[in-house]
Amino acid sequence: MADLTQHFHKGSEVEISSNDDGFRGAWYAGTVIRPASTKTKTTNTTTTNNKKLLVEYKTLMADEGGKKPLREALDVVQLRPPPPRESRRSFKFSEEVDAYHNDGWWEGVITEVLENERYSVFFRGTREQLDFGSEELRLHREWVKGKWVPPLEGEEMLPIVDEVTPSKETVEDEFSKGMLVEVSSDEDGFQGAWFAATIVERLQEGRFLIEYKSLRNDDDTDFLREEADTLHIRPYPPDTLVVDRFSMLEEVDALYNDGWWVGVISKVLDGQRYVVYFRSTNEEIEFEHSDLRLHQDWIDGKWVMASQALKL
Repeated sequence: MADLTQHFHKGSEVEISSNDDGFRGAWYAGTVIRPASTKTKTTNTTTTNNKKLLVEYKTLMADEGGKKPLREALDVVQLRPPPPRESRRSFKFSEEVDAYHNDGWWEGVITEVLENERYSVFFRGTREQLDFGSEELRLHREWVKGKWVPPLEGEEMLPIVDEVTPSKETVEDEFSKGMLVEVSSDEDGFQGAWFAATIVERLQEGRFLIEYKSLRNDDDTDFLREEADTLHIRPYPPDTLVVDRFSMLEEVDALYNDGWWVGVISKVLDGQRYVVYFRSTNEEIEFEHSDLRLHQDWIDGKWVMASQALKL
């Protein structure tokens, strides 16, 4: 069982993932006001274990006048410590970043390197592309098992494939006819998932015709085909180490509705079953061990598996 109080005690600086409409997909700075209780409370009929923390936002307000900071009672899976940040760095095409926008940090992808240390960033969740200065960006990191992945530059991290940073042209060249890939979608109800597909044909301007392996067309006569660009395609993830058992707060992909959805183990049950929490939908769903895989990130043209990186 993970120690809920190790990083989130009273007064701890944190980042908060909100599930309210219009705020999902962003992380907001805050402070822990009351830490989680690990004591059980027993009544005549029920036994409960309070794991909620009371947090106060630094940039979101509870009143229209902007004088009263918003407070919420949240589960530990919605919190993380503030990520490390290099004092100054430049960014490259296709690099995953967090961009400071509307009082929070939003995950996006560098789509163009502009002049004067400015960058165009594409946000898959909203299909927006906005320009930012380097001071408004940070390298995207995931909080996994009490460590940041990738770590600060200069610290070791395990690459799964080569170390070469891709250009726009080399990213497109990675995908060829007949290649097995995973594709993300921006359509309502499909955001946050990756679906297996095959590249049927390379089109112009970094676009491809793909055929899904599990999604069918409207009349169910064949597998669905559609166009996708390089921002929504990644190679099919390599096989990972066989995991006997997943741990509390471990980041995983869960097979659900024909796609792989990234989530966090929120409960470890008996019989090789788990409850997975999905930040994008604020849902908890129970899965068997066979329907989960270790989460991997496609970063700078290489696969990074958090669980292996943490062993270094």
